[in-house]
Amino acid sequence: MRAGLVDAEDWRRRLAMLTSAVVIGILATLFAWAANAAQRDFAALATRERYVPLVLTPLLFLMIAAVTRSFAPASRGSGIPQVIAASRDPGGETTAGLLSIRTAFAKLALSIAALLGGASVGREGPTVQVAAAAMTQVHRLFRVRVTPGVLIAGGAAGVAGAFNTPLAGIAFAIEELASAYEQRVAVLVMGAVMIAGLTSQGIAGEYLYFGQMTAALPLRVVLVAAPLAGVVGGLCGGLFSRAFLILRGPSGRWSPLLRKRPLLTALLCGLIVAGIGVAVGGSTWGTGYAPTRQLLEGAHGGYAFGPAKFFAVLATSVSGMPGGIFSPSLAVGAGIGNLLTPLFPGEQSGAIVLLGMAGYFVGVVRAPLTGVIILSETTGTTSAILPLFVACLIGDWAGSLVCRERLYHALSRDFMATSSPD
Repeated sequence: MRAGLVDAEDWRRRLAMLTSAVVIGILATLFAWAANAAQRDFAALATRERYVPLVLTPLLFLMIAAVTRSFAPASRGSGIPQVIAASRDPGGETTAGLLSIRTAFAKLALSIAALLGGASVGREGPTVQVAAAAMTQVHRLFRVRVTPGVLIAGGAAGVAGAFNTPLAGIAFAIEELASAYEQRVAVLVMGAVMIAGLTSQGIAGEYLYFGQMTAALPLRVVLVAAPLAGVVGGLCGGLFSRAFLILRGPSGRWSPLLRKRPLLTALLCGLIVAGIGVAVGGSTWGTGYAPTRQLLEGAHGGYAFGPAKFFAVLATSVSGMPGGIFSPSLAVGAGIGNLLTPLFPGEQSGAIVLLGMAGYFVGVVRAPLTGVIILSETTGTTSAILPLFVACLIGDWAGSLVCRERLYHALSRDFMATSSPD
């Protein structure tokens, strides 16, 4: 009798994981379509009416901040810190608020609205939170206990579905979401990631996020370019994390002042983002996917793109609106890499940009293995894996010199006991 109950519970757990992973794959794909459509619509409007963003963007920042504050405060920011916080107490009240159905839908809607207003946000962080929420709700539906492994698997599946990169989801779970990685969690993660990734690929087709990249660097160039990109990109990434934590972190010097005036902060941040976007011809709007892909393909971009995108992402993040920094960080890294391209032959510019992306991204998120796998999977390149490893490892070290705390883990303290169930 007892064996039968154990078998039934085991099957419920398997069905819950299978159902969750399929749902996550579908949600990630639909969210990507909606987010891309919102970004295209805003770019088209900004092209037709150049100065409209100076009014539209600040107003949308203000409205999104007001809705977030009053309706779903747990949806603010990236989404990854929320999953880290929830995994510390999966059965507690904090998790009930951070991963509720209302928070998940608010995260989706407000992130799309942010892109519709030109905010410099990504959809990967929000996908992680929504995926963890979906995993939680489905497990409760099947009457299966929600454990830290369940939340980690959900978040990892979200990364896989957002980037169409299953291996990156596993790496991200190991480096960022799991503080103690156990064998049982590994099985959950790999199963959820693969099913979510296959579901996403089945709907959207097999595609490379940044397109196929074939450029390779000779060894003598790698010995210079990879360390240089790692140091420069890592230092800049660490600077972003430190500035973000000072302005908005749980113990940040300026955080109490900005939190006292959340709507005014959002309005001013919107004005900054709008001003930067208009000044550089719109390249900083949204995720930064299009200019990043162009730079990877060897097109010459303006050298102002990297610094402009850096400040646009920082201002958007400080505003507190829902939205991630994964894709925007890769875009800033591409701009940093572009600043290094004059030091090398023109035909190597795409590969140098890729190394800049690696150094900066890891300097921000401090997850070198994830950086290597994401960039190799999203560009389909195998020839650059060794240089990517060098740039990521050095970028991780350089970022730690500027900002000792890991960004997502520092921000997760903000959500440890602030949310309540809906």
